[in-house]
Amino acid sequence: MKAIAVYPGKANSTHLAELPKPALSDVPGGRGVLVRLLRCGVDGTDKEINAGEYGKAPEGCSFLVTGHENFGRVEAVGDHVTELRPGDYVVATVRRPGGSLYDLIGTYDMTTDDEYYERGINLRHGFLTEYYVDDPEYIVKVPDGLADVGVLVEPLSVPEKGILQAYEIQRRLRVWRPRKAAVLGAGTIGLFATMIMRLRGLDVTTVGLTPKPYLNSDLIEALGARYLSTRDVPLREAATAYGPFDIIYEATGYSPLVFEAMDVLGKNGVLVLASVTGGNRRVEVPADKINLGFVLGNKVMVGTVNGNREHFEAAVRDLALAAAQVPGWAARLLTHPVRGLENYRRLIDTLTTAGGAIKVFLEIASPSAAGSGE
Repeated sequence: MKAIAVYPGKANSTHLAELPKPALSDVPGGRGVLVRLLRCGVDGTDKEINAGEYGKAPEGCSFLVTGHENFGRVEAVGDHVTELRPGDYVVATVRRPGGSLYDLIGTYDMTTDDEYYERGINLRHGFLTEYYVDDPEYIVKVPDGLADVGVLVEPLSVPEKGILQAYEIQRRLRVWRPRKAAVLGAGTIGLFATMIMRLRGLDVTTVGLTPKPYLNSDLIEALGARYLSTRDVPLREAATAYGPFDIIYEATGYSPLVFEAMDVLGKNGVLVLASVTGGNRRVEVPADKINLGFVLGNKVMVGTVNGNREHFEAAVRDLALAAAQVPGWAARLLTHPVRGLENYRRLIDTLTTAGGAIKVFLEIASPSAAGSGE
């Protein structure tokens, strides 16, 4: 079967590879689930892997099949699978267990191992291919009514985890009722963070770089949130006008803004850091003021990466809730489709150069093709 792959560490090495079609017997104990991929989204992680910045191939293989934002349909199940059946729409989680205590209890995203396993990213093949087989432990069912937006479950799981972690941390306060939130960054993750907190009834101010109006600001305002451009309103001014912020979710990729967010976070507030930043950028900060504010204000800052099954299930629930409350909203994020694995070069070019893209994704097969053997 065909797959889109890279040679890890080699820039611009994306190519079409051939793999044997997986079999149910690849998973022991009759627990295999064979899934045909329908769609797979690509994001900044895939762009950086294509640039050779990181990524590792599975042991014994020279290439890594990329793609982690998957969506597919079950074609067959093993004799001992009761959770799923052929025809079900599904999304697979991305992390796989290592050897730490956290891996052993199912929280693979919290591993303390130096080596970790992520499909399409590190040491495990991804989903830019025709089929995969996995254990149902790693597969989450998606209702038929969400089939058109099911490819968004994986990216939505990322802010689901960060925001759930904020609430979990603040159980220490016994009573925590956040009212106001800020989202820093209006890309895909920022849009989803805005959606999650609006669904929870928070007053949300989302801050981006681009002045409105444009698609992202329109989507934010369609949720009943407030959009501000930092070119017009600096973060400190936004906090004065619309804060204090009980939650700040940072997803800009611009690390200096983290320290500004620390400074404006409200008392008993949580700052969630979701950006993965490289380089050696330096910035001067009011260290004493920030430190004092955190100590006297009982503030929290937490980093978050990836998600586990709990967060994928939360993403499915919130997509369903959004479909009921703001019909058609999620589908508007699917801005740049590319069709066919053979068009891998167009997929990468679109990801790299398309202006105004929110979600670039590959159509691998149509829903009607799944189960037909086409």
